[in-house]
Amino acid sequence: MSPVCSCSLLSPRIWQRVSAWTPLGLVTCRLFLGFCSLLEDQFLAGAQMVVTDLTPVEERASALGKLGLCFGLGIITGSSLGGFLASRFGIYTPTWVALAANLLCCVIVMVSIPAETKRRQDRPSARPDTSESSGVFSLTELKRLLSIPNVMPVFMMKVLSGFPIGIFMIMFSVISVDFFGLNAASSGYLMSYFGILQLVVQGFLVGILTSRYSEQTLLLLSMIISVGVGFGMILMTGVFDFCLIAIPMVFTLCMAGVITDSILTKAVPPSDTGQSSCPGAILGICASVQPFTRTIGPTIGGYLYKHYGVPSFGCVNVIISLILVIYLLRDQVNQRKKK
Repeated sequence: MSPVCSCSLLSPRIWQRVSAWTPLGLVTCRLFLGFCSLLEDQFLAGAQMVVTDLTPVEERASALGKLGLCFGLGIITGSSLGGFLASRFGIYTPTWVALAANLLCCVIVMVSIPAETKRRQDRPSARPDTSESSGVFSLTELKRLLSIPNVMPVFMMKVLSGFPIGIFMIMFSVISVDFFGLNAASSGYLMSYFGILQLVVQGFLVGILTSRYSEQTLLLLSMIISVGVGFGMILMTGVFDFCLIAIPMVFTLCMAGVITDSILTKAVPPSDTGQSSCPGAILGICASVQPFTRTIGPTIGGYLYKHYGVPSFGCVNVIISLILVIYLLRDQVNQRKKK
């Protein structure tokens, strides 16, 4: 996986002459960068699959949160180090450092991670032969995974809970300049603040809370807080307001993401064929949520911001969060009646 990241980092230097020669070269360059970025989006999903296989079920949410901490720390550190190297030693220096770091990651992966991470004793001993129809790219396999009890509702909750804040963050570069009146440097500092909050929530709060409360309770709590975040976005007028709102915003975003991932990996069997792992497959499906949001988010976010302004993002968040709160409360009532 790492060489793909290096390839995308080096591609500006490789393709800059091509893009300068002809418009077709520019289009080719952008398609190449987009393809590399698409593959990079799967790095976290692959790491989540390994962590899911290697950790006990009761520790899975905490482990996934710590994994998010590591990725977030790498992004913040890499951004700062990349800026320093580019300004001190030249614009292409970070790409060569990234190439060396990614090659080192390849060596660590080959040495440290076992070739087979799935626990064979958890696999059912007898199941129908579905090896011909199952697979990561099989629509039949996708439909079958989503038809497993409790998978589709939780997956839809994952998509809907992060969508309003997702489109807001996609439009944040525009909002920070047009609405907050910030320059590029100040916008970067604000995003660093947002990233630090993510590190704290995923690295510490997720593990502490999951050890004391049930996942259903934490998911309901995150949706209730999300309602308050929506109202805060409606009333937001400046940078200070956003800094206050960012704390519960990051909490609900990270908590809902980690908890839904954990619930989904527990809802499916560890493995039902000799070739695929259901938790790994479902995490791969979950990884498609963020690219999906980035695909349709700019269109929806641009329309909302142009016609209704920043409060529109808060209104959408309040509506969706209230629907999810009602659903979760109703689901808990039904579960108590069954008991």
